[in-house]
Amino acid sequence: MECPHLSSSVCIAPDSAKFPNGSPSSWCCSVCRSNKSPWVCLTCSSVHCGSYRCDDFVVNDTKLGLVQKVREHLQNLENSAFTADRHRKRKLLENSSLNSKLLKVNGSTTAICATGLRNLGNTCFMNAILQSLSNIEQFCCYFKELPAVELRNGKTAGRRTYHTRSQGDNNVSLVEEFRKTLCALWQGSQTAFSPESLFYVVWKIMPSFRGYQQQDAHEFMRYLLDHLHLELQGGFNGVSRSAILQENSTLSASNKCCINGASTVVTAIFGGFLQNEVNCLICGTESRKFDPFLDLSLDIPSQFRNKRSKNQENGPVCSLRDCLRSFTDLEELDETELYMCHKCKKKQKSTKKFWIQKLPKVLCLHLKRFHWTAYLRNKVDIFVEFPLRGLDMKCYLLEPENSGPESCLYDLAAVVVHHGSGVGSGHYTAYATHEGRWFHFNDSTVTLTDEDTVVKAKAYILFYVERQAKAGSDKL
Repeated sequence: MECPHLSSSVCIAPDSAKFPNGSPSSWCCSVCRSNKSPWVCLTCSSVHCGSYRCDDFVVNDTKLGLVQKVREHLQNLENSAFTADRHRKRKLLENSSLNSKLLKVNGSTTAICATGLRNLGNTCFMNAILQSLSNIEQFCCYFKELPAVELRNGKTAGRRTYHTRSQGDNNVSLVEEFRKTLCALWQGSQTAFSPESLFYVVWKIMPSFRGYQQQDAHEFMRYLLDHLHLELQGGFNGVSRSAILQENSTLSASNKCCINGASTVVTAIFGGFLQNEVNCLICGTESRKFDPFLDLSLDIPSQFRNKRSKNQENGPVCSLRDCLRSFTDLEELDETELYMCHKCKKKQKSTKKFWIQKLPKVLCLHLKRFHWTAYLRNKVDIFVEFPLRGLDMKCYLLEPENSGPESCLYDLAAVVVHHGSGVGSGHYTAYATHEGRWFHFNDSTVTLTDEDTVVKAKAYILFYVERQAKAGSDKL
């Protein structure tokens, strides 16, 4: 909602300052009464929210460019706040006797080049997904090798981009900001990187993620992959990303999965196919449908949901195989999901079964830990056992006899973990393996960890990479 004094005033987020009339959290938007990310007009003191419910997330600049000056000043303050810490950590990096980011491998000392991601305000959901994707080597390398896209020129070249209502969607590129973020990780030049440019683009093209409230990491991952896929299909700034994909000799045409149009690196790596079989229980008519997927959402079987921890002795421990079996087992649909039988010409009771018709190069498995009750969205906070290596998917295939001996084996690459009791609260972290070592990514903090710690995590999203076939076979 625009302020009536917009032409002669500026609006800033009050999160960064101290206010005499109460904390920012006690202020409410005068339009929708939301206290999420309140903004105050410095001329008339009107308060509005930074969410999409009123309008956009940033107001237009003034004639004198005062908003841009405020932003630049706030950015300088932010940069100076991290300067001392950055210098201290860099000095520690140069001193092998004091540096905590040095690792002894086979008697020699090696520096850990991992870079954390700063939390911009409840953005741990984004950080965990970005760190996980950055450790999917085939996926990450493709984006890092893309040519840079120059979105600015002239007087704005080299300056930070802030998006306002006066700018069109053509001025932002999710692919470009995603590429920049991936390039900043694993270089070892800084201990933490601020993904604010990427986050502003997310705000611009994904309205449901505007503001600073906690979000669902799985939902964000799906939006991110879908929008990357769409932008890669259309190309940007005259450069066809799909053409680059087709020219990449490491991508085999037989491994492409088309979802909503032409194939991209997103579908080539994460894309698979399901066969959905529905049988009418009255006449026996069978209906088959093939559905593309980028990830599989697995229910935790109800018999395990009352267990609270791995160490509880009562009953067996739930395993990832139990969740996969529940997903692919024959299921009788209830009264609310009656099947429209074309032979009977009316809705009938039926059974449903999923088969995996084609496995992806990277198998993303989402454990459905959040369930709606009458009034709340509760979390299923039980431990689910999962393998680090050798996840065998052959028994879930539609035609397992057509698969090679190792083409159905997957090794774990990354795990996203949700800590807390609800989807709208808590904290996200990630574990990922890089060059044979496991790391724990907790926003700006990155620490070495071990396999024993990883397998004890209460996984929310698991990324499994297809085990590399022997020389001579197709590779992505």
